[in-house]
Amino acid sequence: MSEPSNTERHPNPVDLHVGARIRMRRRILGVSQERLAEDLGITFQQIQKYERGANRVSASKLYEIAKSLHSTVDYFFEGLADTADGGMAETGQPFTHDFLKTPEGLELATLFPRIGRAKVRRRILELVRSMAREEAEGGVED
Repeated sequence: MSEPSNTERHPNPVDLHVGARIRMRRRILGVSQERLAEDLGITFQQIQKYERGANRVSASKLYEIAKSLHSTVDYFFEGLADTADGGMAETGQPFTHDFLKTPEGLELATLFPRIGRAKVRRRILELVRSMAREEAEGGVED
């Protein structure tokens, strides 16, 4: 067994992804951390740790979370795919969980699928791409 290192530990990307999906599902349903914690018989601080990826969610606890949030367990793993090296990685951008942690990101993720017209969704995407490009080029001021 190797010696523990003095370097700071970072949450596993899978734990971050699962935590972000728990938070997203909870917020979509309008369930508070306190309410979910009460349903699970744990503290809301533990829910916070799960959502941040600071603590791993056990299989049995994930099953209870899925049941409480009217979901399936596999919902929390959607967006993950096996990588060539045998590990797991997110299929989207590397900071999807950071996006979903923001109130604006979560609201966008909730509302965007409700836009039924594909042409409108594409125009919104084009607008966001244009703004991101402009930001990257240093052309946007607050």
